[in-house]
Amino acid sequence: MTKLNHLDYYRLPWNLADNSISWLEPTAKCNLACDGCYRQNENSHKSIEVIREELDVFTRLRKVDGVSIAGGDPLTHPDVVEIVREVKKRNLKPILNTNGLALTKELLAELKKAGVYGFTFHIDSKQGRPGWKNANEIELNELRYKYARMLADAGNISCAFNSTVYEDTMKYVPDMAKWAEKNIDIVQVMVFILYRAVNNNLMDFYIGPQKIDMDELVYNEEVEERTDIKADEIVELLRTVDPEFDPCAYLNGSEKPDSFKWLLTGRLGVKGKVYGYMGKKAMEIIQAGHHMLFDRYLAYSEPKLTKKGKSMLLLSPFDKRIRKTAKNFLKNPLNIFKHLHYQSVMIIQPVDFLEDGRQNMCDGCPDITVWNGKLVWSCRMEELLKYGHNVRSYPKGFAGHN
Repeated sequence: MTKLNHLDYYRLPWNLADNSISWLEPTAKCNLACDGCYRQNENSHKSIEVIREELDVFTRLRKVDGVSIAGGDPLTHPDVVEIVREVKKRNLKPILNTNGLALTKELLAELKKAGVYGFTFHIDSKQGRPGWKNANEIELNELRYKYARMLADAGNISCAFNSTVYEDTMKYVPDMAKWAEKNIDIVQVMVFILYRAVNNNLMDFYIGPQKIDMDELVYNEEVEERTDIKADEIVELLRTVDPEFDPCAYLNGSEKPDSFKWLLTGRLGVKGKVYGYMGKKAMEIIQAGHHMLFDRYLAYSEPKLTKKGKSMLLLSPFDKRIRKTAKNFLKNPLNIFKHLHYQSVMIIQPVDFLEDGRQNMCDGCPDITVWNGKLVWSCRMEELLKYGHNVRSYPKGFAGHN
């Protein structure tokens, strides 16, 4: 496998105080049980008052463009429409992170009226989803299309899909990306999240001097499949169907500057055909320009903007990959009458345990949430709820903790 060089890409400037996204968890309740989930499924909703307080923490401590409303599944919250309204009221983009199971056309209409900006649907083959329990990732594209079509028909709502990638589902990644390419007019974002779980054979876990039994946490699993899939491997897979596939930007790890925790690719095309990719300079101009104009880094864009990809060709003088895209697109003069759509492909590589026990987290994590009035990692919330602190890890048998 050819290892990607992080210096070839634009380092996304997101940090703890100035980011593109924050993560709101109004509920711990979910109507599915996904294998890769890192949150305990509990019938527990936060009140609107608590949710307002958490939103106030975000606006006081952190600049962001969008708020991911997650959980649990936020559509199970009885006041989800009001939650969307509260986010919108603060001039932030409300993005619902949901499995979609509870979404109806009627609810969608209410959410749109309240100001919902977009949806990120988590759909993969290890959710035990009713009616789809034996479906593989390719067969699930039928379900993905149903939700994408629903949003497109409602009008100008961003549509994104998340899928957890396991060792035995990696082979489907190229075809899933091809499906997103085929539907570039109604799918704005495709995200691949690499599966992680605690490996008790390699690490011991502590709170101060006290050894912790990680069996008490939901994301501790005794699994035989890999829990160390890397973003580079997914790029290599994607290049088997498109040799030109190349990221433009990344967010590195907190402990390893050359690791890819969020690896972003921007591509431009029409239904079923990609004409080219965005390079690092174009992404830098867009992020820096948005921050200069709006005092925040860009997260999601609405479909009425992503279909105006031809405007990105104006960045050709500054970006060689955009120049190549423009050349490919304009080979056919009739293309000037077509919409050129922009689509993001994101690969997220969650926490990695290094050989010395350090936990390589996302540096300047976009999925930061609120706990007891503080900003904390959403993916490690269970540690805080159980122990009041994040656990530390050490190599098995480390002398300092014998």
